[in-house]
This record gives sequence, C-alpha cells and structure tokens, in this order.
Amino acid sequence: MNPSSSCTVRVSALAKAYGANQVLRNINLEVARGEVVVIMGPSGSGKTTFIRSLNLLELPDRGSIEICGVALNDPAMLPARELRRKTLQIRQQTAMVFQSFNLFPHMTALQNVIEGLVSVKGVAKAEARERGLALLGKVGLAEKADAYPGKLSGGQKQRVAIARALAMDPEVILFDEPTSALDPELRDDVLNVMRALAAEGMTMLVVTHETRFARDVADRIIFMEGGHVLEDTTPSLFFGTQGSERSRQFLGRLHE
Repeated sequence: MNPSSSCTVRVSALAKAYGANQVLRNINLEVARGEVVVIMGPSGSGKTTFIRSLNLLELPDRGSIEICGVALNDPAMLPARELRRKTLQIRQQTAMVFQSFNLFPHMTALQNVIEGLVSVKGVAKAEARERGLALLGKVGLAEKADAYPGKLSGGQKQRVAIARALAMDPEVILFDEPTSALDPELRDDVLNVMRALAAEGMTMLVVTHETRFARDVADRIIFMEGGHVLEDTTPSLFFGTQGSERSRQFLGRLHE
C-alpha cells in the first residue's frame, strides 16, 4: 500500500446512458484516503455502472473523475490516445474485485496473483513469486498456491482475486458485490479479509448488500436509486431511525 496522504477519489457530475436508458445522473462524490464507502441500492440503481466507471471499465458520457491526482474530464470527448494514457494512469491507482472472480482457469492461484506483476509491472519472476506467496498467506491461502481455480471453492477463488488486486499495490480497491456469488457459509472468509484491509487503512468502495459488513466497517453509506445518490450518510444514521423512508423500505426487503 502506498503512503500518499493526498490520495482522494473525486467524482463530479458523472453521467452515463445506454441509448435512452440514463443509468447515472449527475453523480458527485468525494472519498478520502483510508475511507471505506459502501454503495447500496436496489437492482438497476446504477451501482455497478458507477463502480466500473471509476477505473473506466465503463466510459462515462460526461463528468469528471480524479483519483490520486489523476484527473479525467469528460472522457467520452477525449482523443483515443489521450484516453488510453489517462485510463492507464487511473488503473495504476486502482484495483477491481469482481463478483465473478475472473481468474485465469489455466493458471494456479499463485500464477493468477503474480501475472500482473510480471507482465504489467515487469517484476522479476522470483521476486513476484515471493510477493505472491506472501499475499496468498495474507488472505489465508498459502497452502493453495499451486491449486488451479477448478479445485478452489468460491470463497477461495474470491480471496485469490483479492490477493491479485493487492499485488498491484493499488491506492484504491473497488469491489463489485464480491460475495454475491458465494454460498452463505463462504462469505465470512471473504468479508474477514476485507475487514482486515479496512483496518490497515486501505481506501475501499464496495458495492454490496452485506448489511453487517456495512454496519461494522463502512465509514459512509451511499444509497443509490435511479442513477441518483439519494443518501450519503453514516452507517448509524442509515441503519437507524433517521434513514429515509425509501432506504428503510429497501432494508426491509433485504431481510424478508
């Protein structure tokens, strides 16, 4: 983890549409270094599109993104070469953990973790292996270094994916519903790794419906619906009696 104290995430007037479907509408958000921000909302609210926009897996139509001093204004209007350069700079500051793991099936757990170190960062294989083994140990999977994804449980695959994200030494980790594809008994292993990262001061934006994690770990809750941020508040307010009627309805349905 890099020590920069000025590494913030700033989003201003972010908008995204797919044809006539306006998915993001004028999103404004600032996240300080070390904050854990949980993004919640009903299906179709724009959560995943927003989190994917932050490292340009989705290209916003309008607005600006700034991560750790790398600013990108109205990306859809940029020349292709400039967009590629800015995208690379943004992605050097961020890492993404997906709900579907996205591991290479023909590579072992260790090979998955170190692939980016070797092929993108040019780290020597011996050094990359040492770092990869340490990261697998960090997520509780040191003994699975030589296992292929087909031999791992869903929770183990997701922990390998987190180790892979950490290998790139990001300033910010973006999680898109990291436990939604897991059986309930496997979720805690992944959530405990995420809790440990939060305790170490990692900046995290997490799309999730895991209310216990949000209560215990989040510094802020963002509640989205219809492409808007309806609430930006603390967990105690969001889960307490002062939350909006709409968010209380949403939470009630989560627990039905």
